[in-house]
Amino acid sequence: MSNLTTFSYFILGAYLNVGKLQYFYFSITALLYFVILFVNTSLIVIICVNRSLHEPMYMFLCSLFVNELYGSTGLFPFLLIQILSDIHTISVPLCFLQIFCVHTYGSIEFLNLAVMSYDRYLAICSPLHYKTQMTSNNTAILIIVVWLYGLVKFIINLYLNLRLTLCGNVLNSLYCQNYPVVKLACSDTKVNNIYGVFGIILSLVVPLFPVLFSYMRILKVCFSGSKEARQKSVSTCTPQLVSLLNFFFCSSFEILQSRFDTTSLPSALRIFMSLYFLMMPPILNPIMYGIQMSKIRNVYKRVLCSNISCRRSKA
Repeated sequence: MSNLTTFSYFILGAYLNVGKLQYFYFSITALLYFVILFVNTSLIVIICVNRSLHEPMYMFLCSLFVNELYGSTGLFPFLLIQILSDIHTISVPLCFLQIFCVHTYGSIEFLNLAVMSYDRYLAICSPLHYKTQMTSNNTAILIIVVWLYGLVKFIINLYLNLRLTLCGNVLNSLYCQNYPVVKLACSDTKVNNIYGVFGIILSLVVPLFPVLFSYMRILKVCFSGSKEARQKSVSTCTPQLVSLLNFFFCSSFEILQSRFDTTSLPSALRIFMSLYFLMMPPILNPIMYGIQMSKIRNVYKRVLCSNISCRRSKA
């Protein structure tokens, strides 16, 4: 049995003493979490309820929004409690559960975006074969693979961490992260470090290949096609490109602040880097897709107008 069991909790050392401002920060964080819940849940319901949106692209979007609810729920309720608390601790089981949620969220997010880029490649570059290749069964299989890939990959990581002997319980972070826990170990962490690098390659580099391949082919079609085809391709792919770039920066922030010494940076910047990974994609993606994609926008308007007319008739 590892010395992990000698600690019943971890201390989170990155929280600042904000005094009376804690209620202000609590309100802002609660509002952000409410926005994330509302916009993601709304779009999931709209896609599931309307048969006109039961297409591969929207099913992948639905998977993306579910993952963003999953990831943000792994952080925000805990963060709200910590903001109001004077003692910033977390039990060992809850810490490892949070690590599991946060890291599987990251893997699933990027792989989901990679599958979405491949879907757009088929739709734009092979439109005649799109319906035969991207069938309902194939779409379901891809979504299942995306989720199983992210979950199984990190179960191995979690097992390796639970075997470590820890010589401390102070984490210099706002929430539990994998590498800061590994750095507390006084036993051999060679296997953990090797698998950690391997995990980054599996999570970021491997999905990057279909992304690069898909968008290189899409750009080729855009430049060789008509003006109308270019406009349609650009309008379809813009949200995904923005999501990919945004998530790339999120991942870079996460890796930098967890694996390197960032104590020389201002506290506000470190907090921003720590939270950006779990805060911006769940807010940005549903709003951007909801505004950019005319089919979702039209269904949303129709639902909203029908609700307003129903209220007027009741009045």
